[in-house]
Amino acid sequence: MPPLAKGSSHASAIKVMSIRTLIWNENVHERTNPIVGELYPSGIHGAIAAGLSADKDIVVATATLDEPEDGVSAERLAATEVLIWWAHKAHDEVSDAAVERIARRVHEGMGLICLHSAHFSKIFRRLMGTPCALKWREVGEKERLWVINPTHPIAQGLAAYFELEHEEMYGEPFSVPEPAETVFVSWFKGGEVFRSGLTYQRGGGRIFYFRPGHETYPTYYDANVLRVIRNAVHWAHNPSPAWSAVAVGTNVPAEQAPEPLTSTRSDGEAGGGR
Repeated sequence: MPPLAKGSSHASAIKVMSIRTLIWNENVHERTNPIVGELYPSGIHGAIAAGLSADKDIVVATATLDEPEDGVSAERLAATEVLIWWAHKAHDEVSDAAVERIARRVHEGMGLICLHSAHFSKIFRRLMGTPCALKWREVGEKERLWVINPTHPIAQGLAAYFELEHEEMYGEPFSVPEPAETVFVSWFKGGEVFRSGLTYQRGGGRIFYFRPGHETYPTYYDANVLRVIRNAVHWAHNPSPAWSAVAVGTNVPAEQAPEPLTSTRSDGEAGGGR
């Protein structure tokens, strides 16, 4: 299951019937902050689900932290083709076992979309292998998102840029690995810039990090933001069967090599590769 060429879409090669998408939200701010509860009465996950529901190719389900197994049981993940993750206040409350279940599914081919402060989530840091730290400021300033890769599938249907009147600022440096592609760069009224749309691949799974989404602003009702997330679901979807052996190392004896071989290993030499 080799990765596709940069910017290409799994869906472009195979007809998509439906994309089983799970929107996960810790659902803490909505229950503890009246401003957030009023803004997102069905939760941030509910607002995103409503925004995706118009796409007939996406079948949406939602999950929250307070559900059994943190809402991401092995059975639920096995039925998920793209996972959307929003988190902020309760990163440490997600169990390590849940993180490993998600990481395995990503390696097998499940797409992952991490939103806003999910840059500090356990699963994003687990898959990036870096601190994923950044600068921030929360004063409700304007964010302008520039499309710097206009031919990318995630950017389809967008103008050269779009703006969010009020957002939290994120600023560089952003301590993540060099991405496969940078789709968006944000400018904030205070002067900072930030790489706000980044793609990665881990094993068979595609990952997209998208910056906007502070909980006290109506970001997830914005048509452009929802378009980006919808596009990202299609881009991240891998219709191939799960790469179930992705973590399995296999010894291939010399007699099973595609071309004839004669072993030159010394007697008693154990060999390696494990």
